[in-house]
Amino acid sequence: MREFSVPSIVTVGDSANLTDPVWANAEAAPDAVQFVRPAGPGDAPGAGRVDVTCRQFRDEVVAVARGLVAAGVSPGDRVALMSRTRYEWSLFDYAIWAAGAVTVPIYETSSAEQAAWILADSGAVAAVVETAGNAGCLAGVRDRLPELVKVWQIDSGAVDELVATGASVDAAEIDRRRAAVRADDMATIVYTSGTTGRPKGCVLTHRNMYADIANAVPVLPNLFLQPGASTLLFLPLAHAFARLIQIGVVHARATMAHCSDPRNLLPELQAFKPTFVLSVPRVFEKVYNGARQKAEADGKGKIFDRAEQVAVAYSEALEKPGGPGLALRLQRAVFDKLVYRKLRAALGGRCRDAISGGAPLGARLGHFFRGIGVTVYEGYGLTETSPAAAANLPDAIRIGTVGRPLPGVAVRIAEDGEILVSGDLVFRGYWRNEDATAEVLDADGWFHTGDLGQLDADGFLGITGRKKEIIVTAGGKNVAPAVLEDQVRAHPLISQCVVVGDRQPFIAALVTIDEEALPKWLEAHGRPAGADVADLRDDEALRAEVQGAIDQANRAVSKAEAIKVFRILPRDFTESTGEMTPSLKVKRQVVHKTYAAEIADIYQR
Repeated sequence: MREFSVPSIVTVGDSANLTDPVWANAEAAPDAVQFVRPAGPGDAPGAGRVDVTCRQFRDEVVAVARGLVAAGVSPGDRVALMSRTRYEWSLFDYAIWAAGAVTVPIYETSSAEQAAWILADSGAVAAVVETAGNAGCLAGVRDRLPELVKVWQIDSGAVDELVATGASVDAAEIDRRRAAVRADDMATIVYTSGTTGRPKGCVLTHRNMYADIANAVPVLPNLFLQPGASTLLFLPLAHAFARLIQIGVVHARATMAHCSDPRNLLPELQAFKPTFVLSVPRVFEKVYNGARQKAEADGKGKIFDRAEQVAVAYSEALEKPGGPGLALRLQRAVFDKLVYRKLRAALGGRCRDAISGGAPLGARLGHFFRGIGVTVYEGYGLTETSPAAAANLPDAIRIGTVGRPLPGVAVRIAEDGEILVSGDLVFRGYWRNEDATAEVLDADGWFHTGDLGQLDADGFLGITGRKKEIIVTAGGKNVAPAVLEDQVRAHPLISQCVVVGDRQPFIAALVTIDEEALPKWLEAHGRPAGADVADLRDDEALRAEVQGAIDQANRAVSKAEAIKVFRILPRDFTESTGEMTPSLKVKRQVVHKTYAAEIADIYQR
């Protein structure tokens, strides 16, 4: 199949904007809990978390928006938002919109140079930052940002300061500004984290994001619309995928809490007990690998292996006529008591659904999690598509694919295999970059994603790789690295894998070791407790472990595509060293440059 489309469920009117659900919720269900935030100095003593009702959220949005107006923020102005995921991020986002302005997210891990580029390119007149460190980051580049007039710091009382400043502004001014914002007005400029080159600003309108989430919520009722629906958001809100979930929670009047520090994720999940979560594949891999390692350390490795086999078999049987047989159902019931229940408890005990995006999840993990009772709905999209373009749904799921197009979306496969997307969710273009826009956006609205894929007979989309990442060996063989890399990363000891071999006689791989998994491996193999990966790169036992993962991956491809040689790198990829984006994607060009000598040595030998 070359094209598949799904008609819209919801059409966004010309006068609609993303603040409408905030006002509608405050009127329809003023006492419903919209957010749960950490207690602050003004809250009751001993309170750990505080409920924010729909009415309270609307009122806080108005109060902060009045402060922005008093500070001179005009309709259409760009206001930067640089913070970790926290309640104030959501509050400022909606307040900026209510004031008629445009939010420009910046990852709080960005360097001064990166932040300066985004602030200068967007022409931001104001910025909200979280910490003194963020403020210091901007202070060092203020002399290059003549348009940046105001900077507020959340940790230094930005909310209270703006509320006090805005007391002199008539609340009716916010009503006037909000009413003047149209669906096709700019809502945000999201700068792509960029696996290559300088980030480009994706201009998303209120219609883009509103159409995306308004059509997604009705087809994901078990996530957003069930009684008591709630989520704990821990991905960066500067990422378009996390932002869409924020908008979805407000649109559906569900409840959301924020987790600012991923190191506290497990205790916060267990305290908040969400009914669904949003994540990227690397987090699901770590949950699986951690459970497997703990089982092995406790002498229960064989039990876990069998439990995994049963979970996968059970999930696979769900897609066959008749479903799982009696024997398989009984085995699953046994392992549910022994293994699966403990895994679900790690997510808080109430979580039965999850959404995954940003990178391929892989069929293996998809079946495993569905088998243990947590269905992971894999989706697909880019910042330029607001971002969700396709997703597996409760009544239409095919593990190993990213699902069908969402309502209101059409997907086309070009002659060269590239995935094209059209619909109201497709962005308006790149900010002040007509040439880049013309490269990806056709006159008739089709967006060229740069991804390669295929549509099956039922309209389910499978991703086969990135157009620019396809490796062509010296023998002319086209190799999609993602297939091999996903298989290699499945090993609990391996963190990342980058396949190389463009214009070379064979395929090779650069492999990094998971630093959290290493200590248990060292203990099990009698190696010194403080041994470093850099000292173990040629260790026979470690190489044998990685070779096993390579051999497993090679079974998924032809002989010409198989990894012939691998190198264990001395350290893992990180965002701080430049090899990873804030959304946990590997920057291949950076890896190739950093480890150019390693790659050259592979082929010289």
